[in-house]
Amino acid sequence: MSEESKPSLKKIKLVISDLHLGKGRQLENGSLNSLEEFYYADKLVEFIQYYSSGAYREYDVEIIINGDFLNFLQVDYRGHFLTIITESIALEILKSVIKGHPQVFRAMGDFLSMPNRKITYVIGNHDQGMMFQGCRDYLNQIVGYALQYKNLIYYFDGVHIEHGHMHEAANRMDPKKFFLKQGWPEPILNLPFGSHFFVDLVLKIKNKYPHIDKVRPFGQMIRWSLLNETSMTIRAFLELFKYGYRVLFLNEQRFRWNIKNLLKIALESAIFPDLSSSAKKILNDNRIHTVIFGHTHVYEYRQWGNQKEYFNTGTWTELTSLDVVSLGKITKLTFVLLEYRDQETRPRGRLKEWKGFHRIEEDVAVA
Repeated sequence: MSEESKPSLKKIKLVISDLHLGKGRQLENGSLNSLEEFYYADKLVEFIQYYSSGAYREYDVEIIINGDFLNFLQVDYRGHFLTIITESIALEILKSVIKGHPQVFRAMGDFLSMPNRKITYVIGNHDQGMMFQGCRDYLNQIVGYALQYKNLIYYFDGVHIEHGHMHEAANRMDPKKFFLKQGWPEPILNLPFGSHFFVDLVLKIKNKYPHIDKVRPFGQMIRWSLLNETSMTIRAFLELFKYGYRVLFLNEQRFRWNIKNLLKIALESAIFPDLSSSAKKILNDNRIHTVIFGHTHVYEYRQWGNQKEYFNTGTWTELTSLDVVSLGKITKLTFVLLEYRDQETRPRGRLKEWKGFHRIEEDVAVA
Protein backbone atom coordinates (compact mmCIF):
# COMPACT_ATOMS: atom_id res chain seq x y z
CA MET A 1 0.00 0.00 0.00
CA SER A 2 1.44 3.39 -0.96
CA GLU A 3 1.97 6.14 1.63
CA GLU A 4 -0.82 8.20 0.00
CA SER A 5 -3.40 5.41 0.29
CA LYS A 6 -2.65 4.52 3.91
CA PRO A 7 -5.49 5.59 6.20
CA SER A 8 -4.38 8.28 8.66
CA LEU A 9 -4.17 7.23 12.29
CA LYS A 10 -6.77 8.25 14.81
CA LYS A 11 -5.24 10.75 17.16
CA ILE A 12 -5.69 11.75 20.81
CA LYS A 13 -3.78 13.92 23.28
CA LEU A 14 -3.97 13.50 27.07
CA VAL A 15 -3.27 16.44 29.37
CA ILE A 16 -2.39 15.93 33.04
CA SER A 17 -0.88 18.30 35.59
CA ASP A 18 0.04 18.81 39.24
CA LEU A 19 1.00 15.27 40.20
CA HIS A 20 3.78 16.58 42.49
CA LEU A 21 6.03 13.50 42.55
CA GLY A 22 8.45 13.65 45.48
CA LYS A 23 10.93 11.20 47.01
CA GLY A 24 8.30 8.52 47.46
CA ARG A 25 6.04 7.49 50.33
CA GLN A 26 8.78 5.62 52.17
CA LEU A 27 12.24 7.02 52.90
CA GLU A 28 15.45 5.00 52.81
CA ASN A 29 15.39 4.60 56.60
CA GLY A 30 11.95 2.97 56.37
CA SER A 31 9.97 5.89 57.80
CA LEU A 32 7.02 7.48 56.01
CA ASN A 33 7.69 10.63 54.01
CA SER A 34 5.11 13.13 55.27
CA LEU A 35 6.00 15.55 52.45
CA GLU A 36 5.16 13.10 49.66
CA GLU A 37 1.94 14.19 47.95
CA PHE A 38 1.66 11.65 45.13
CA TYR A 39 0.09 8.34 46.16
CA TYR A 40 -1.14 7.08 42.80
CA ALA A 41 1.90 5.72 40.97
CA ASP A 42 0.15 2.42 40.16
CA LYS A 43 -2.89 4.23 38.80
CA LEU A 44 -0.68 6.51 36.70
CA VAL A 45 1.10 3.46 35.26
CA GLU A 46 -2.31 1.94 34.43
CA PHE A 47 -3.34 5.23 32.81
CA ILE A 48 -0.25 5.27 30.58
CA GLN A 49 -0.67 1.59 29.68
CA TYR A 50 -4.40 1.90 28.93
CA TYR A 51 -3.88 4.66 26.37
CA SER A 52 -1.11 2.74 24.61
CA SER A 53 -2.81 -0.64 24.28
CA GLY A 54 -6.11 -2.28 23.41
CA ALA A 55 -8.36 0.06 21.45
CA TYR A 56 -5.64 2.73 21.44
CA ARG A 57 -2.80 0.51 20.20
CA GLU A 58 -3.03 1.86 16.65
CA TYR A 59 -3.69 5.47 17.68
CA ASP A 60 -1.33 8.41 17.52
CA VAL A 61 -1.12 9.26 21.25
CA GLU A 62 0.58 12.18 22.97
CA ILE A 63 0.76 12.67 26.74
CA ILE A 64 1.13 16.31 27.72
CA ILE A 65 2.47 16.88 31.24
CA ASN A 66 1.31 20.40 32.02
CA GLY A 67 3.60 21.40 34.86
CA ASP A 68 4.31 20.45 38.48
CA PHE A 69 4.85 16.81 37.57
CA LEU A 70 7.96 16.76 39.76
CA ASN A 71 8.02 18.56 43.10
CA PHE A 72 11.50 20.09 43.24
CA LEU A 73 10.47 22.52 46.00
CA GLN A 74 9.42 19.78 48.41
CA VAL A 75 12.42 17.47 48.03
CA ASP A 76 15.49 18.06 50.18
CA TYR A 77 19.07 18.27 48.97
CA ARG A 78 21.24 16.40 51.50
CA GLY A 79 18.83 17.22 54.31
CA HIS A 80 18.19 20.86 53.35
CA PHE A 81 15.41 22.55 51.37
CA LEU A 82 16.97 25.15 49.12
CA THR A 83 15.99 28.17 47.06
CA ILE A 84 19.48 28.58 45.63
CA ILE A 85 19.37 25.81 43.06
CA THR A 86 22.17 25.10 40.63
CA GLU A 87 22.09 22.51 37.88
CA SER A 88 23.97 19.95 39.98
CA ILE A 89 21.54 20.43 42.90
CA ALA A 90 18.50 20.14 40.62
CA LEU A 91 19.96 17.00 39.06
CA GLU A 92 20.44 15.32 42.46
CA ILE A 93 16.86 16.20 43.43
CA LEU A 94 15.60 14.77 40.13
CA LYS A 95 17.49 11.53 40.77
CA SER A 96 15.88 11.15 44.21
CA VAL A 97 12.39 11.63 42.72
CA ILE A 98 13.06 9.03 40.02
CA LYS A 99 14.32 6.64 42.70
CA GLY A 100 11.11 7.21 44.66
CA HIS A 101 8.80 6.39 41.73
CA PRO A 102 10.70 4.02 39.41
CA GLN A 103 7.56 2.36 37.98
CA VAL A 104 6.30 5.70 36.60
CA PHE A 105 9.45 6.34 34.58
CA ARG A 106 9.57 2.75 33.33
CA ALA A 107 5.99 3.16 32.10
CA MET A 108 6.96 6.38 30.32
CA GLY A 109 9.79 4.53 28.57
CA ASP A 110 7.51 1.63 27.60
CA PHE A 111 5.00 4.14 26.22
CA LEU A 112 7.61 5.92 24.08
CA SER A 113 9.02 2.64 22.80
CA MET A 114 5.87 2.17 20.74
CA PRO A 115 5.35 3.87 17.37
CA ASN A 116 3.36 7.12 17.18
CA ARG A 117 3.89 8.01 20.82
CA LYS A 118 5.11 11.32 22.26
CA ILE A 119 5.43 12.94 25.69
CA THR A 120 5.55 16.73 25.98
CA TYR A 121 6.64 18.31 29.26
CA VAL A 122 5.48 21.89 29.99
CA ILE A 123 7.35 23.44 32.93
CA GLY A 124 5.45 24.61 36.02
CA ASN A 125 6.47 26.53 39.14
CA HIS A 126 7.25 23.44 41.27
CA ASP A 127 9.41 21.76 38.62
CA GLN A 128 11.38 24.77 37.41
CA GLY A 129 14.50 22.62 37.79
CA MET A 130 13.59 21.03 34.46
CA MET A 131 14.76 24.29 32.85
CA PHE A 132 18.30 22.93 33.22
CA GLN A 133 19.50 21.01 30.17
CA GLY A 134 21.31 18.54 32.41
CA CYS A 135 18.00 17.55 34.06
CA ARG A 136 16.33 17.13 30.68
CA ASP A 137 19.18 15.00 29.37
CA TYR A 138 19.11 12.80 32.47
CA LEU A 139 15.34 12.27 32.37
CA ASN A 140 15.59 11.38 28.67
CA GLN A 141 18.35 8.92 29.54
CA ILE A 142 16.29 7.26 32.29
CA VAL A 143 13.17 7.03 30.13
CA GLY A 144 15.24 5.86 27.17
CA TYR A 145 13.69 8.30 24.71
CA ALA A 146 13.63 12.06 24.25
CA LEU A 147 10.73 14.04 25.65
CA GLN A 148 9.68 17.34 24.11
CA TYR A 149 10.09 20.24 26.58
CA LYS A 150 8.27 23.58 26.61
CA ASN A 151 9.37 26.32 28.99
CA LEU A 152 6.01 28.11 29.22
CA ILE A 153 3.47 27.47 26.45
CA TYR A 154 2.56 24.61 24.14
CA TYR A 155 0.40 25.63 21.19
CA PHE A 156 -1.03 23.44 18.42
CA ASP A 157 -4.19 23.31 16.29
CA GLY A 158 -5.87 26.21 18.12
CA VAL A 159 -5.10 24.77 21.58
CA HIS A 160 -3.14 26.87 24.09
CA ILE A 161 -1.64 24.88 26.99
CA GLU A 162 0.36 26.31 29.86
CA HIS A 163 0.66 25.50 33.54
CA GLY A 164 -0.96 28.75 34.69
CA HIS A 165 1.53 30.18 37.19
CA MET A 166 2.43 33.02 34.81
CA HIS A 167 -1.02 34.50 35.46
CA GLU A 168 -0.43 34.84 39.21
CA ALA A 169 1.92 37.48 40.61
CA ALA A 170 3.40 35.34 43.40
CA ASN A 171 4.49 32.50 41.10
CA ARG A 172 5.17 34.37 37.87
CA MET A 173 8.63 33.70 36.47
CA ASP A 174 10.61 36.24 34.47
CA PRO A 175 10.32 34.92 30.87
CA LYS A 176 13.46 36.85 29.88
CA LYS A 177 15.57 35.58 32.76
CA PHE A 178 15.01 31.98 33.80
CA PHE A 179 18.45 31.89 35.46
CA LEU A 180 20.42 34.32 37.62
CA LYS A 181 24.09 34.55 36.65
CA GLN A 182 25.44 37.90 37.80
CA GLY A 183 27.12 37.66 41.20
CA TRP A 184 26.86 33.85 41.35
CA PRO A 185 29.70 31.39 40.68
CA GLU A 186 27.33 29.39 38.45
CA PRO A 187 23.77 29.96 37.18
CA ILE A 188 20.93 29.42 39.65
CA LEU A 189 17.20 29.24 39.04
CA ASN A 190 15.47 32.62 39.12
CA LEU A 191 12.70 31.41 41.39
CA PRO A 192 9.55 33.54 41.80
CA PHE A 193 8.55 34.95 45.17
CA GLY A 194 6.04 32.16 45.78
CA SER A 195 8.76 29.50 45.62
CA HIS A 196 10.92 31.35 48.16
CA PHE A 197 7.90 31.84 50.42
CA PHE A 198 6.95 28.17 50.16
CA VAL A 199 10.42 26.83 50.99
CA ASP A 200 11.32 29.41 53.65
CA LEU A 201 8.00 29.51 55.50
CA VAL A 202 5.30 27.06 54.39
CA LEU A 203 7.54 23.98 54.51
CA LYS A 204 8.31 24.63 58.20
CA ILE A 205 4.59 24.36 58.95
CA LYS A 206 4.09 21.40 56.59
CA ASN A 207 6.64 19.35 58.50
CA LYS A 208 4.11 19.21 61.35
CA TYR A 209 0.89 19.79 59.38
CA PRO A 210 1.51 18.22 55.93
CA HIS A 211 -1.91 19.17 54.51
CA ILE A 212 -1.81 22.85 55.53
CA ASP A 213 -1.69 24.07 51.91
CA LYS A 214 -4.26 21.52 50.68
CA VAL A 215 -7.27 22.81 52.62
CA ARG A 216 -10.03 24.93 51.12
CA PRO A 217 -11.62 27.40 51.52
CA PHE A 218 -8.47 28.99 52.96
CA GLY A 219 -10.38 31.55 55.04
CA GLN A 220 -12.32 28.81 56.81
CA MET A 221 -9.09 26.95 57.48
CA ILE A 222 -7.62 30.06 59.15
CA ARG A 223 -10.71 30.48 61.34
CA TRP A 224 -10.65 26.80 62.27
CA SER A 225 -6.94 27.00 63.09
CA LEU A 226 -7.39 30.05 65.32
CA LEU A 227 -9.98 28.15 67.35
CA ASN A 228 -8.38 24.71 67.39
CA GLU A 229 -4.64 25.31 66.87
CA THR A 230 -4.36 28.79 68.35
CA SER A 231 -0.70 28.76 69.37
CA MET A 232 0.41 27.25 66.05
CA THR A 233 -1.56 29.85 64.08
CA ILE A 234 -0.16 32.76 66.10
CA ARG A 235 3.38 31.42 65.65
CA ALA A 236 2.75 31.10 61.91
CA PHE A 237 1.64 34.74 61.68
CA LEU A 238 4.69 35.85 63.65
CA GLU A 239 6.91 33.92 61.25
CA LEU A 240 5.06 35.59 58.37
CA PHE A 241 5.79 39.08 59.75
CA LYS A 242 9.44 38.18 60.37
CA TYR A 243 9.73 36.86 56.83
CA GLY A 244 8.23 40.07 55.43
CA TYR A 245 10.81 42.08 57.37
CA ARG A 246 13.65 39.97 55.97
CA VAL A 247 12.43 40.42 52.43
CA LEU A 248 11.97 44.19 52.71
CA PHE A 249 14.82 45.32 54.91
CA LEU A 250 17.63 42.77 54.83
CA ASN A 251 19.93 42.94 51.84
CA GLU A 252 19.85 39.26 50.85
CA GLN A 253 21.07 38.67 47.32
CA ARG A 254 18.29 36.23 46.46
CA PHE A 255 15.51 38.71 47.36
CA ARG A 256 14.68 41.14 44.56
CA TRP A 257 11.30 42.56 45.59
CA ASN A 258 10.29 46.00 46.85
CA ILE A 259 7.14 47.10 48.70
CA LYS A 260 5.30 47.75 45.42
CA ASN A 261 6.05 44.21 44.15
CA LEU A 262 5.04 42.61 47.43
CA LEU A 263 1.79 44.61 47.64
CA LYS A 264 0.84 43.45 44.15
CA ILE A 265 1.66 39.86 45.09
CA ALA A 266 -0.41 40.11 48.29
CA LEU A 267 -3.43 41.56 46.47
CA GLU A 268 -3.35 38.95 43.70
CA SER A 269 -2.44 35.93 45.78
CA ALA A 270 -4.80 33.08 46.56
CA ILE A 271 -4.28 29.50 47.71
CA PHE A 272 -6.61 28.32 44.94
CA PRO A 273 -6.49 31.12 42.33
CA ASP A 274 -9.20 31.39 39.67
CA LEU A 275 -7.57 31.53 36.23
CA SER A 276 -10.78 31.65 34.19
CA SER A 277 -10.43 35.39 33.48
CA SER A 278 -6.90 34.82 32.15
CA ALA A 279 -8.18 31.99 29.96
CA LYS A 280 -10.95 34.22 28.60
CA LYS A 281 -8.38 36.87 27.61
CA ILE A 282 -6.31 34.30 25.74
CA LEU A 283 -9.44 33.06 23.96
CA ASN A 284 -9.97 36.55 22.51
CA ASP A 285 -7.30 35.52 20.00
CA ASN A 286 -9.18 34.24 16.95
CA ARG A 287 -6.56 31.56 16.39
CA ILE A 288 -7.29 29.93 19.78
CA HIS A 289 -10.42 27.94 20.62
CA THR A 290 -9.22 25.95 23.67
CA VAL A 291 -7.16 26.93 26.73
CA ILE A 292 -5.91 24.33 29.20
CA PHE A 293 -4.37 25.31 32.54
CA GLY A 294 -3.35 23.45 35.68
CA HIS A 295 -1.81 25.10 38.77
CA THR A 296 -5.00 25.85 40.73
CA HIS A 297 -5.55 22.19 41.80
CA VAL A 298 -9.25 22.72 41.08
CA TYR A 299 -10.66 21.02 37.96
CA GLU A 300 -12.88 23.28 35.89
CA TYR A 301 -14.67 23.66 32.58
CA ARG A 302 -16.02 26.92 31.12
CA GLN A 303 -17.38 27.83 27.71
CA TRP A 304 -17.80 31.26 26.15
CA GLY A 305 -19.16 32.52 22.84
CA ASN A 306 -18.60 30.49 19.73
CA GLN A 307 -17.20 27.25 21.18
CA LYS A 308 -14.41 28.94 23.12
CA GLU A 309 -13.49 26.48 25.88
CA TYR A 310 -11.40 26.56 29.04
CA PHE A 311 -10.30 23.44 30.92
CA ASN A 312 -8.39 23.12 34.16
CA THR A 313 -6.98 19.65 34.71
CA GLY A 314 -7.03 19.84 38.52
CA THR A 315 -4.56 17.69 40.47
CA TRP A 316 -3.75 14.08 41.30
CA THR A 317 -3.04 15.00 44.93
CA GLU A 318 -5.43 15.07 47.88
CA LEU A 319 -7.40 18.17 48.85
CA THR A 320 -9.39 18.69 52.05
CA SER A 321 -12.64 20.61 51.86
CA LEU A 322 -14.22 22.44 54.81
CA ASP A 323 -17.34 23.23 52.79
CA VAL A 324 -20.39 21.42 54.15
CA VAL A 325 -21.40 20.22 50.66
CA SER A 326 -18.04 18.54 50.07
CA LEU A 327 -16.68 18.04 53.58
CA GLY A 328 -13.65 15.78 53.86
CA LYS A 329 -10.81 14.64 51.64
CA ILE A 330 -11.24 14.96 47.89
CA THR A 331 -9.20 13.05 45.34
CA LYS A 332 -10.11 13.04 41.67
CA LEU A 333 -7.52 11.91 39.12
CA THR A 334 -8.71 14.37 36.48
CA PHE A 335 -7.30 14.96 33.01
CA VAL A 336 -8.30 16.39 29.64
CA LEU A 337 -8.75 14.13 26.62
CA LEU A 338 -8.31 15.90 23.27
CA GLU A 339 -9.71 13.84 20.42
CA TYR A 340 -9.46 14.44 16.68
CA ARG A 341 -12.75 13.18 15.28
CA ASP A 342 -13.34 12.17 11.65
CA GLN A 343 -10.16 13.87 10.47
CA GLU A 344 -11.18 17.24 11.93
CA THR A 345 -8.30 19.66 12.33
CA ARG A 346 -9.78 20.96 15.58
CA PRO A 347 -9.47 18.57 18.51
CA ARG A 348 -12.47 18.25 20.84
CA GLY A 349 -11.74 18.31 24.55
CA ARG A 350 -13.40 16.50 27.43
CA LEU A 351 -12.65 16.73 31.14
CA LYS A 352 -12.37 13.18 32.47
CA GLU A 353 -11.53 11.32 35.68
CA TRP A 354 -9.25 8.30 35.68
CA LYS A 355 -10.79 5.59 37.85
CA GLY A 356 -8.13 2.95 37.27
CA PHE A 357 -8.65 -0.78 37.14
CA HIS A 358 -10.64 -2.59 39.80
CA ARG A 359 -8.51 -3.88 42.64
CA ILE A 360 -9.48 -5.87 45.72
CA GLU A 361 -7.26 -3.92 48.11
CA GLU A 362 -4.64 -1.20 48.17
CA ASP A 363 -2.55 0.65 50.73
CA VAL A 364 -4.18 3.51 52.60
CA ALA A 365 -2.34 6.79 51.98
CA VAL A 366 -1.05 7.80 55.43
CA ALA A 367 1.07 10.89 55.89
